[in-house]
Amino acid sequence: MPTLVVLVFGYLLSQFYRSFLAVIAPELALDVGLDGRGLGLVSAAFFGAFAAVQLPVGVALDRFGARRTVALPMLSAVVGAVLFSQAHAPATSIAAMVLIGLGCSPIYMGALWVIGRTTSPARFALWSSAIVGVGSLGNLAGSTPLAAAAAAWGWRATMLGIAGATLLSALAVAVVVRDPPPLATRGDADAPTGIGAVLAIRELWPLFPIALLSYPIVLAVRGLWIGPYFAQVHGLAPVERGTAVSVMVVAMIAGAFAYGPLDRWFGTRKWVVVGGTLATIAGLAALALAPRMPVVAASLAFGVVGGFGLTYGVLMAHARAFLPPALLGRGLTLMNMALVGGAALIQPASGLFVDRLTAGGLSIAEAHGALYGAFALALGAALAVYLGSRDARPG
Repeated sequence: MPTLVVLVFGYLLSQFYRSFLAVIAPELALDVGLDGRGLGLVSAAFFGAFAAVQLPVGVALDRFGARRTVALPMLSAVVGAVLFSQAHAPATSIAAMVLIGLGCSPIYMGALWVIGRTTSPARFALWSSAIVGVGSLGNLAGSTPLAAAAAAWGWRATMLGIAGATLLSALAVAVVVRDPPPLATRGDADAPTGIGAVLAIRELWPLFPIALLSYPIVLAVRGLWIGPYFAQVHGLAPVERGTAVSVMVVAMIAGAFAYGPLDRWFGTRKWVVVGGTLATIAGLAALALAPRMPVVAASLAFGVVGGFGLTYGVLMAHARAFLPPALLGRGLTLMNMALVGGAALIQPASGLFVDRLTAGGLSIAEAHGALYGAFALALGAALAVYLGSRDARPG
């Protein structure tokens, strides 16, 4: 289906943008003048802008379809990538990431809206997880390939190349994407926002805490902390660092694809998420208890966090099961607002957390361990709330 192919390529770029900082963080910090808190703010700028416009994105999808809702904002990401490549001050980097976040904000939701309108609810987890899996190739591009390109041409020139790819992607969306036919009866789709109707669905409430923490913690580890961990704790050079990071990236891709059919195999969405979250907590706990573990062991522990932590698609399918067609765009984007908005909160908070621990005398390895321990505890608390949710069995 050409529409999904084009949208998934755009999502691949979106995944690159949400993860590339981890690999170039040490060089970016030196060139632009960023400490741990500053890096957290730069990364959070993407997720904050992304999350802030999810509700308008949902309204636009339900009213105007995916082609217009996705193509025009992507031009903002092009401008942001060019600006980022020219940044020499923290404020410029933050502004650039805001523009990139705004530009990427409708891409995945546009793809989900299309499959939500054209496939059965029972197959939604399979399709949504497959999109995450293919899109996660952008994470892979943001590991060793990015490190090699930055080493060869510099991170600034590399970002200009990514800006060009984003422009081509936006043009492809505008030309290729075809929207499903409009609903015969729009109902709540004509309401000014429809968010009140979505929030009135009580089955969604226990899903929000785990949405605010599960995927955001994986994003924080992959997009911000794994690169500095291997640079600061193990002293790895950029390409070696990229290779170590790629273990987590490959695990994330494999995990996204693996989660796709599991809800139908086991006849449950809730318990698939519970099992994956418990394994994610175990990976974080291992890093917390032994932050100086060898590089190979650490890479595998990060792989557990990334692979099992990719419950994103199943959580979206869990939420989608409770949404009427007229509220599909807004319901999905509200859930995505939690999944991505949590990253906007976690990333600067985690940077401040690490800076304060190191300022208080902890070694950088101990500070990383404390951070992963805090992530494990927070995720455990969210899981306790999620255990009270109503299951949504496919079929």
